[in-house]
Amino acid sequence: MSESALPPSWRPALEPVLQTAEARRLGGWLRAEEAADKAIYPPRGQRLRALELTPLDEVRVVILGQDPYHGPGQAHGLAFSVPEGVRVPPSLVNIYKELEDDLGVKVPPHGNLESWARQGVLLLNNALTVEAGQAGSHQGRGWEAITDAAVAAVAARPEPSVFILWGSHARKKAMRVPELSGNTRHLVLTAPHPSPLSAHSGFFGSRPFSKANAFLEAHGRGRIDW
Repeated sequence: MSESALPPSWRPALEPVLQTAEARRLGGWLRAEEAADKAIYPPRGQRLRALELTPLDEVRVVILGQDPYHGPGQAHGLAFSVPEGVRVPPSLVNIYKELEDDLGVKVPPHGNLESWARQGVLLLNNALTVEAGQAGSHQGRGWEAITDAAVAAVAARPEPSVFILWGSHARKKAMRVPELSGNTRHLVLTAPHPSPLSAHSGFFGSRPFSKANAFLEAHGRGRIDW
């Protein structure tokens, strides 16, 4: 990934990371994987979609995912989201169930979360690519340093924001950011992952959407139309 590909608002925070040897190795490795005809999701042009739709100075909520969906046509650069016309994945089904129980929001007929992203909800995965059919296959290749820097950039801003951490993976990522591990300014909400394997152990009933809106309104940052 080149510095020129970065959305302008994120460049000051992320350009230093992209100039590291680790980031250059990531770029070279991705090019080699593509040259070997491996299918990588999401396709080029969509891998920075979360940053494009949610400029740094507009972030109000951060929701952290692990890596993109690894089925054909699912991943489009936003954590937990799929394009319209693609079957809603089980984790997002559970997110919608909790949203309906929490705020009474009718379950939408699609899984596209771009409307959230355009309101300042940064839907950021830990790794921004994955090999087809191989969950977690691009973890540990260098994306983490880049996405850690993005989370740190939000946490360093003076405006209070909400960090929604579902599952141990998201909690561990957030705790790598000093501004969050010793946080007194932001709201950090934790719960089990919305996956069917863990949603019934505390994700359901956690009410993250109403809690996020209450915090944002109390700090003069409006509310999200979930």
